[in-house]
Amino acid sequence: MSEGELSIVGNKIERIVFYDKTDERLDSILDNSYQRIDLSGKYLFAGAIDAHVHFREPGLTHKANIETESRAAVLGGVTSFIDMPNTNPATISIERIREKKSLAEKSSYINYAFNIGASNENISEIEALVEADTKKEFGAVKVFMGSSTGNMLVDDNSTLDRLFRIKDKAIFIHSEDENIIKENTKKAISLYGDDIPFEQHSKIRSSLACIKATAKALEAAMKYNTRLHVLHISTAEEIAMVKAAKMYNPNISIETSVNYLSFSDEDYADKKGFIKCNPAIKSQRDRQALIRALEEGIIDCIGSDHAPHLKSEKEKKYIQCPSGLPSIGQSFPAMLKLFKENDLKLTYLASIMSENISRILGIDKRGRLQEGSYADIVVFDPDKYKLVEEHAYFCGWSPYTGQEFNSIDYVFVNGHIVVKDNKLAQEERDTMPLVFFS
Repeated sequence: MSEGELSIVGNKIERIVFYDKTDERLDSILDNSYQRIDLSGKYLFAGAIDAHVHFREPGLTHKANIETESRAAVLGGVTSFIDMPNTNPATISIERIREKKSLAEKSSYINYAFNIGASNENISEIEALVEADTKKEFGAVKVFMGSSTGNMLVDDNSTLDRLFRIKDKAIFIHSEDENIIKENTKKAISLYGDDIPFEQHSKIRSSLACIKATAKALEAAMKYNTRLHVLHISTAEEIAMVKAAKMYNPNISIETSVNYLSFSDEDYADKKGFIKCNPAIKSQRDRQALIRALEEGIIDCIGSDHAPHLKSEKEKKYIQCPSGLPSIGQSFPAMLKLFKENDLKLTYLASIMSENISRILGIDKRGRLQEGSYADIVVFDPDKYKLVEEHAYFCGWSPYTGQEFNSIDYVFVNGHIVVKDNKLAQEERDTMPLVFFS
């Protein structure tokens, strides 16, 4: 890693100078008018942009809200989030987008934006909104090709066809085949009644369900040159399919979650509902395929798919247990640990945590450490670690409890220190202008 100095003026990075490796250090670029912070031996990254979160506001605030989850996010090195539409009411209109924006203006610790949701009924409105969105009031169009929390399933083929024809926005898909899931659920109920073992989750929401839906989406994306972004890839076969499809449509991109890189179906016996998510966490073979895809540079982005539920909800039997894990606070530190263990380049980590999603969504001046960009910066010490505590989240639990990751020393959001020594710097946050980013 290179050594140097970085200066911030206002909310932007003013200048970056690297030290010459052969000669003595350059004279400091900072005069006495700057506040100096010595970060010797520490690493600087652009703040993570998490384009796949479920912050539960409005309508589900007994589980979480924008304030509590953005606080957890910034403590984990995330400086911008894009929230998904399956709230209550669902975010399927521009009015709902504006309501969420108003909520975030009052409570978010970090930059924010929102995706709009497609349904079987609102396709004409979506098409009109995409065409009219010159101010970038929303991020991408989210399409659930498999049911999940919020009941926003899009299963009408004519609607899907029109969605994949959209050119001016990225289409984010949750990719599972609903008919396969329903059939597998019926079989499990006939075998186990109301006491289905959690080990059956990866069989109910099976690899085949993911593969079939993703194949359908890729075929349409190649046909229409769609800006397709496949969310939370979980199988080896999907990786191979996407690798081939990108040759025909370079606008195709994929995301996986740290959850699929950290756990396998072997963990259901111990963790039960606490790792139940959609799509399901799959086999160790799939987990290793995802890690190889990182090594090969096939995966474009990491999204946490942060989806908190109360501990009491996750302790219920399989059918009543909701799907989703809180993970935004561990997404960046856990990926850092994974990269170290597999000897992967940290420059690629920077790409998949922030740079690539910034490019995919056309986010201006964020996601990179470069002069003129917004000063969203994460600082960590490679030799300093912290245990994940049980109450890391408002919902009262974490699947990563007891694991040890690099702790975050500083987080700057738009040039303001929001985290210092892995704790919130409240006074700085009180003076920080909150930013809706686009």
